[in-house]
Amino acid sequence: MKLSEFKFDLPQSLVALHPSDRGESRLMVVHRKTGEIEHKMFADLINYFDDGDVMAINDTKVFPARLYGQKEKTGAKIEVFLLRELNREMRLWDVLVDPARKIRVGNKLYFGDSDLVAEVIDNTTSRGRTIRFLYDGNNDEFMKLVDELGETPLPPEIISRRKVESADRDRFQTIFAENVGAVAAPTAGLHFTKAMMKRLEIKGINFAPVTLHVGLGTFRTVDVEDLTKHKTDSENYKITQASADIVNASIDAKKRVCAVGTTSLKAIESSVSASGHLKAVEGWTDKFVFPPYDFKIANAMLSNFQLPESILLMSACAFGGFDLVMKAYELAIKEKYKFFTYGDAMLII
Repeated sequence: MKLSEFKFDLPQSLVALHPSDRGESRLMVVHRKTGEIEHKMFADLINYFDDGDVMAINDTKVFPARLYGQKEKTGAKIEVFLLRELNREMRLWDVLVDPARKIRVGNKLYFGDSDLVAEVIDNTTSRGRTIRFLYDGNNDEFMKLVDELGETPLPPEIISRRKVESADRDRFQTIFAENVGAVAAPTAGLHFTKAMMKRLEIKGINFAPVTLHVGLGTFRTVDVEDLTKHKTDSENYKITQASADIVNASIDAKKRVCAVGTTSLKAIESSVSASGHLKAVEGWTDKFVFPPYDFKIANAMLSNFQLPESILLMSACAFGGFDLVMKAYELAIKEKYKFFTYGDAMLII
């Protein structure tokens, strides 16, 4: 398919700048077989699942990856966005810097009251750098300092229109976040409350945690018209044997396996056995899911409403069918659903 096929006009007023109360978003339900589209509330999600069904949830935890500091000597203000850890012992990180033209190999960067110092050791892309933090403490102490100095990494589409607030530290995190490593939240999971998860468990729905540390590759702009030529950044992921067993039991019982978000979908579709079962794994995936795609594990999917031409939209279209999902998005705009990170949800079954 072509990039331009995923273009549509999205009024800026429909990009949610703040979240609804957790669990109180709207929910559009799209039925693949019949094409029926229903308008519900997120609390109605429980009505579409039964005993033995499973939800694959991404338990990655967002860390405050956006740091603001100064260059040595000049004191020029700089932004450093931590992408991923390259070497823990050496404290090497892949980062994006802004303004990039001012950040050169050999520069030292200071954060806080010089609480944290980094040295630029390599150029990777036009805005990308490899930096080494000069810090003598252990990794827990280092990450605690990053947590104190860093800012919640809300996407540019939000922070270009409002400042990061203290409430974002909690709301840009799922309630089941456990494994630190993401620079963006798995947004479909933001809707769940502890009460809703308990109700689902009582009904017999199981949860299978998987970990995919969301990187900027998930949100990187596609700049080629031919989607087969797009290369996504690799993201670190892990599926335990326990979670694989939960998912496989539902597959064998012909129950529903719902991927909560495109990141969970990417993780479980990246580790499929020859028999069509989920395999335990720990590694990296650069899987890019776009139409047409033959899904092996998931037969239901929960997603937020995504931005035009995003790979997240492409994944949703691959799962629900291009024509049906684009029709649903057209209806979502008409019905004024909220889009993007803090927006409303869509369930495709």
